Amino acid sequence: MPAAGRPLAAEFAATLADWEWDVALLQEVPPWWPRPLGRACGASGRMVLTSRNAGLFARRAISARNPDLLAANGGGSNAMLVRGHAIARHRTLELTRRPERRTMHGIELAGGLGWVVNLHGSTYPFEQGQADQRLAHATALAWAGDAPLILGGDLNQTRPRHPGLAHVAGHHVDHIFVRGWEAAGAAERLVTAPLSDHEALRVRLRA
Repeated sequence: MPAAGRPLAAEFAATLADWEWDVALLQEVPPWWPRPLGRACGASGRMVLTSRNAGLFARRAISARNPDLLAANGGGSNAMLVRGHAIARHRTLELTRRPERRTMHGIELAGGLGWVVNLHGSTYPFEQGQADQRLAHATALAWAGDAPLILGGDLNQTRPRHPGLAHVAGHHVDHIFVRGWEAAGAAERLVTAPLSDHEALRVRLRA
């Protein structure tokens, strides 16, 4: 908000490519964006479909011309992009189908850097969101085993709890938790308007 009045894919790619990062966690991304975003950023990546993807061809045709007509109903996916590191494995888990499908996914970075897990949590009802968080938490720990772990995304909770993980960045419903890493300085909020209704979070981590 307010409406952009124009397609935003090229601007989004240019903005993301210009920022400094090693791993980018994206939520509610149009499913046809991750591959061109990866090319623009010089990154490899993985994605998983989430909600609002019925009739995807029609959604894409409308959204590509005027994204304001459908807004978030243009189709949804979560994506992770990685620069300078190889992706060893990619895993996914459907957390819930109602009231909207929520799917978490994680990547294992080669070279012993551990796992990064990306999540877009449920918004309603509150109990469903809590259940999603608990399942995502347990699954992320199981995937990572004893390896370092980063868990982040749009958790749709202002005060999420992930016991055993350190909270290193947060703004409203967007948060980043870690194990086996620590923040190397304060987290930053990057202005993204009009490309997104969320400010981006960036935090530098060290082992």
